[in-house]
Amino acid sequence: MTANNLQSVADQVVQRAQQQGYVVQREVREELRRAGIAETLWKDVLALGRASLSFRKGRYYYAAPVSDRVRAELSQQHDVQAAVEQLLKGQQASSGSPERRELDRVEFVQQVKVVTEDGQEFTLLSRDLSATGIRLVGTRRLLGQKVRVIIPGSDGGAREFLVRILWTCPVGDDLVENGGAFIVGK
Repeated sequence: MTANNLQSVADQVVQRAQQQGYVVQREVREELRRAGIAETLWKDVLALGRASLSFRKGRYYYAAPVSDRVRAELSQQHDVQAAVEQLLKGQQASSGSPERRELDRVEFVQQVKVVTEDGQEFTLLSRDLSATGIRLVGTRRLLGQKVRVIIPGSDGGAREFLVRILWTCPVGDDLVENGGAFIVGK
Protein backbone atom coordinates (compact mmCIF):
# COMPACT_ATOMS: atom_id res chain seq x y z
CA MET A 1 0.00 0.00 0.00
CA THR A 2 1.27 3.47 -0.88
CA ALA A 3 0.44 6.93 0.36
CA ASN A 4 -1.10 7.59 -3.08
CA ASN A 5 -3.57 4.75 -2.55
CA LEU A 6 -4.59 6.16 0.83
CA GLN A 7 -4.91 9.68 -0.65
CA SER A 8 -7.06 8.24 -3.43
CA VAL A 9 -9.39 6.71 -0.84
CA ALA A 10 -9.46 10.02 1.06
CA ASP A 11 -10.44 11.81 -2.15
CA GLN A 12 -13.26 9.29 -2.67
CA VAL A 13 -14.48 9.79 0.90
CA VAL A 14 -14.48 13.59 0.48
CA GLN A 15 -16.34 13.28 -2.83
CA ARG A 16 -18.91 10.98 -1.19
CA ALA A 17 -19.33 13.46 1.69
CA GLN A 18 -19.85 16.24 -0.84
CA GLN A 19 -22.54 14.27 -2.67
CA GLN A 20 -24.35 13.01 0.45
CA GLY A 21 -23.60 15.97 2.73
CA TYR A 22 -21.70 13.75 5.18
CA VAL A 23 -20.11 10.32 5.67
CA VAL A 24 -19.88 8.06 8.70
CA GLN A 25 -17.06 5.81 9.89
CA ARG A 26 -18.68 2.72 8.34
CA GLU A 27 -18.62 4.37 4.89
CA VAL A 28 -14.94 5.29 5.24
CA ARG A 29 -14.14 1.66 6.09
CA GLU A 30 -16.28 0.58 3.10
CA GLU A 31 -14.18 2.76 0.75
CA LEU A 32 -10.99 1.22 2.16
CA ARG A 33 -12.39 -2.29 1.63
CA ARG A 34 -13.21 -1.44 -2.01
CA ALA A 35 -9.63 -0.27 -2.54
CA GLY A 36 -8.26 -3.44 -0.97
CA ILE A 37 -6.71 -1.58 1.97
CA ALA A 38 -7.00 -2.53 5.65
CA GLU A 39 -10.09 -0.99 7.25
CA THR A 40 -8.05 -0.16 10.35
CA LEU A 41 -6.56 2.81 8.45
CA TRP A 42 -9.89 4.70 8.43
CA LYS A 43 -8.53 7.38 10.80
CA ASP A 44 -5.58 7.97 8.46
CA VAL A 45 -7.99 8.49 5.57
CA LEU A 46 -9.96 11.04 7.58
CA ALA A 47 -6.73 12.80 8.55
CA LEU A 48 -5.89 13.18 4.86
CA GLY A 49 -9.35 14.62 4.17
CA ARG A 50 -9.37 16.85 7.27
CA ALA A 51 -9.34 20.12 5.26
CA SER A 52 -12.64 19.19 3.60
CA LEU A 53 -14.41 17.40 6.46
CA SER A 54 -15.87 18.62 9.71
CA PHE A 55 -16.86 16.22 12.52
CA ARG A 56 -20.17 16.80 14.34
CA LYS A 57 -22.33 14.35 16.26
CA GLY A 58 -20.78 11.18 14.83
CA ARG A 59 -20.74 12.37 11.22
CA TYR A 60 -18.05 13.83 8.99
CA TYR A 61 -19.70 16.68 7.08
CA TYR A 62 -18.37 18.10 3.85
CA ALA A 63 -16.95 21.54 4.53
CA ALA A 64 -16.74 23.55 1.33
CA PRO A 65 -13.81 25.94 0.96
CA VAL A 66 -14.60 29.15 2.84
CA SER A 67 -14.73 32.37 0.84
CA ASP A 68 -13.54 35.73 2.18
CA ARG A 69 -17.17 36.85 2.46
CA VAL A 70 -18.13 33.83 4.57
CA ARG A 71 -15.00 34.26 6.68
CA ALA A 72 -15.95 37.92 7.30
CA GLU A 73 -19.52 36.94 8.25
CA LEU A 74 -18.23 34.30 10.66
CA SER A 75 -15.94 36.88 12.21
CA GLN A 76 -18.85 39.32 12.58
CA GLN A 77 -21.00 36.58 14.10
CA HIS A 78 -18.23 35.85 16.60
CA ASP A 79 -18.04 39.58 17.46
CA VAL A 80 -21.84 39.72 18.03
CA GLN A 81 -21.70 36.67 20.29
CA ALA A 82 -18.79 38.16 22.25
CA ALA A 83 -20.71 41.43 22.70
CA VAL A 84 -23.82 39.56 23.88
CA GLU A 85 -21.74 37.51 26.33
CA GLN A 86 -20.24 40.72 27.69
CA LEU A 87 -23.71 42.21 28.15
CA LEU A 88 -24.84 39.09 29.98
CA LYS A 89 -21.70 38.90 32.16
CA GLY A 90 -23.13 39.81 35.60
CA GLN A 91 -26.72 39.18 34.54
CA GLN A 92 -28.08 36.20 36.44
CA ALA A 93 -30.01 33.62 34.46
CA SER A 94 -33.62 33.18 35.55
CA SER A 95 -34.34 30.22 37.78
CA GLY A 96 -36.29 27.42 36.19
CA SER A 97 -35.72 24.58 33.81
CA PRO A 98 -32.98 25.05 31.23
CA GLU A 99 -33.92 25.83 27.64
CA ARG A 100 -34.07 22.98 25.17
CA ARG A 101 -32.81 25.14 22.33
CA GLU A 102 -29.55 25.09 20.46
CA LEU A 103 -28.63 28.43 22.05
CA ASP A 104 -29.98 29.33 25.49
CA ARG A 105 -31.97 32.49 25.99
CA VAL A 106 -31.26 34.52 29.08
CA GLU A 107 -33.78 36.78 30.74
CA PHE A 108 -32.47 40.29 30.04
CA VAL A 109 -34.96 42.97 31.05
CA GLN A 110 -33.61 46.42 30.26
CA GLN A 111 -34.60 49.60 28.44
CA VAL A 112 -33.14 49.73 24.93
CA LYS A 113 -33.26 52.29 22.16
CA VAL A 114 -34.54 51.13 18.78
CA VAL A 115 -33.89 53.11 15.60
CA THR A 116 -35.91 52.13 12.51
CA GLU A 117 -34.68 52.36 8.91
CA ASP A 118 -36.55 55.64 8.43
CA GLY A 119 -34.77 57.18 11.45
CA GLN A 120 -37.57 56.99 14.03
CA GLU A 121 -36.35 56.31 17.58
CA PHE A 122 -38.27 54.39 20.22
CA THR A 123 -37.53 53.20 23.71
CA LEU A 124 -38.54 49.57 24.19
CA LEU A 125 -37.92 46.95 26.83
CA SER A 126 -35.75 43.93 26.08
CA ARG A 127 -37.14 40.72 27.49
CA ASP A 128 -34.53 38.11 26.71
CA LEU A 129 -31.33 37.74 24.77
CA SER A 130 -29.40 34.92 23.11
CA ALA A 131 -26.27 34.76 21.00
CA THR A 132 -28.43 34.98 17.86
CA GLY A 133 -31.31 37.29 18.75
CA ILE A 134 -33.36 39.43 21.08
CA ARG A 135 -36.99 39.79 22.16
CA LEU A 136 -38.38 43.31 22.61
CA VAL A 137 -41.59 44.53 24.25
CA GLY A 138 -43.21 47.85 23.35
CA THR A 139 -46.09 49.59 21.65
CA ARG A 140 -44.77 49.28 18.07
CA ARG A 141 -45.12 46.43 15.61
CA LEU A 142 -41.78 46.11 13.83
CA LEU A 143 -42.40 42.94 11.81
CA GLY A 144 -40.09 42.63 8.80
CA GLN A 145 -38.07 45.72 9.62
CA LYS A 146 -34.34 45.99 9.99
CA VAL A 147 -33.67 48.07 13.12
CA ARG A 148 -30.68 49.20 15.14
CA VAL A 149 -30.95 48.18 18.78
CA ILE A 150 -28.76 50.12 21.20
CA ILE A 151 -28.25 48.43 24.56
CA PRO A 152 -26.57 50.36 27.37
CA GLY A 153 -23.71 48.41 28.89
CA SER A 154 -22.77 48.12 32.54
CA ASP A 155 -19.45 49.83 31.75
CA GLY A 156 -21.22 53.06 30.80
CA GLY A 157 -20.85 52.44 27.08
CA ALA A 158 -23.43 50.99 24.74
CA ARG A 159 -23.59 48.08 22.31
CA GLU A 160 -25.33 48.46 18.98
CA PHE A 161 -26.77 45.57 16.98
CA LEU A 162 -28.49 45.38 13.62
CA VAL A 163 -31.60 43.23 14.07
CA ARG A 164 -34.15 41.82 11.59
CA ILE A 165 -37.55 41.53 13.30
CA LEU A 166 -38.88 38.06 12.40
CA TRP A 167 -42.10 37.89 14.39
CA THR A 168 -44.55 40.10 16.27
CA CYS A 169 -47.14 39.03 18.82
CA PRO A 170 -49.70 41.10 20.78
CA VAL A 171 -49.41 40.55 24.53
CA GLY A 172 -51.95 43.07 25.84
CA ASP A 173 -53.79 46.29 25.06
CA ASP A 174 -51.40 48.27 22.85
CA LEU A 175 -48.50 46.05 23.95
CA VAL A 176 -46.50 43.95 21.47
CA GLU A 177 -43.57 41.53 21.59
CA ASN A 178 -41.12 41.62 18.67
CA GLY A 179 -38.61 38.83 18.12
CA GLY A 180 -35.53 39.52 16.06
CA ALA A 181 -32.33 37.92 14.87
CA PHE A 182 -28.98 39.68 14.84
CA ILE A 183 -27.92 40.43 11.28
CA VAL A 184 -24.41 39.42 10.42
CA GLY A 185 -22.94 40.67 7.18
CA LYS A 186 -24.56 42.95 4.68
